[in-house]
Amino acid sequence: MDRRCFAILCHLLRTIAGLTSTEVVDVEEMVAMFLHILAHNVKNRVILREFMRSGETISRHFNMVLLVVIRLHEELLKKPQPVPNDCTNQRWSYALQNCLGALDGTYIKVNVLASDRARYRTRKGEVATNVLSVCDTKGDFVYVLVGWEGSAADSRILRYYYLVDAGYPNAEGFLAPYRGQGYHLQEWCGLENAPSTSKEFFNMKHLSARNVIKRALGVLKGRRAILRGKSYYPVEVQCRTILACYLLHNLIMMTNFDIEDNIDEVDSTHATTAADDIHYIETSNEWSQWRDDLAEEMFTDWELRNQ
Repeated sequence: MDRRCFAILCHLLRTIAGLTSTEVVDVEEMVAMFLHILAHNVKNRVILREFMRSGETISRHFNMVLLVVIRLHEELLKKPQPVPNDCTNQRWSYALQNCLGALDGTYIKVNVLASDRARYRTRKGEVATNVLSVCDTKGDFVYVLVGWEGSAADSRILRYYYLVDAGYPNAEGFLAPYRGQGYHLQEWCGLENAPSTSKEFFNMKHLSARNVIKRALGVLKGRRAILRGKSYYPVEVQCRTILACYLLHNLIMMTNFDIEDNIDEVDSTHATTAADDIHYIETSNEWSQWRDDLAEEMFTDWELRNQ
């Protein structure tokens, strides 16, 4: 976060969220302490040395800033816009009109009571919460659900949809790739490996577009060490911290960062895999047929352009 973005954040926290200076700490200093903790995942004693403040002062102001940052959710969580018919972005062209973005889950380590660890333990044995993340075509987050323990699917408007991976069913509002087909971009590198069927071409374009959520999550975790390492906070505070990191990501995107121009591939530790299929959403013959028709339309258009 550069100085301009920092100044904008402090202004928003003052004017919209109601953050005010105290007798001993002004807004800029308390926000700086808060951001330092998120970026480096350090304990209070480190901040004590950096800012020459007591542990109680640091803890109190961290939680104060955390709560007011979350109040900015209406300002910073974007409303998704569907891909227009005249889209010129190669990732989203070839008939992906009306797509709202992409959806994925990611694991973030949390600190919980011993009695709750079994509920939070992942298949890899780590204690983590499953965060459902939805971003638009530019990499701005539009929806975040921390501590996902069930279906978060409520986008049910026909023909408006999010791209999901094969761990989700191909159901109304959620467009999944074809199973049993290739789903790695390197498989189609070079003219000799170009897709030969509509399903292969659909999966190639689907993966290219859906990578936006991988890049967004990779950048998010890359900026905030508190999302990568072991947490020092209770799970309730950590869940609020996760949401705050998402909001700050959007603020940076709004002010001075373009994910499309700077990031290609980033590993974001996905929580949803083909072995962890989501069964809470039912597919339909109508939606499956619509995907088949879309794949044929995309493939035919591509073949005509390359004749």
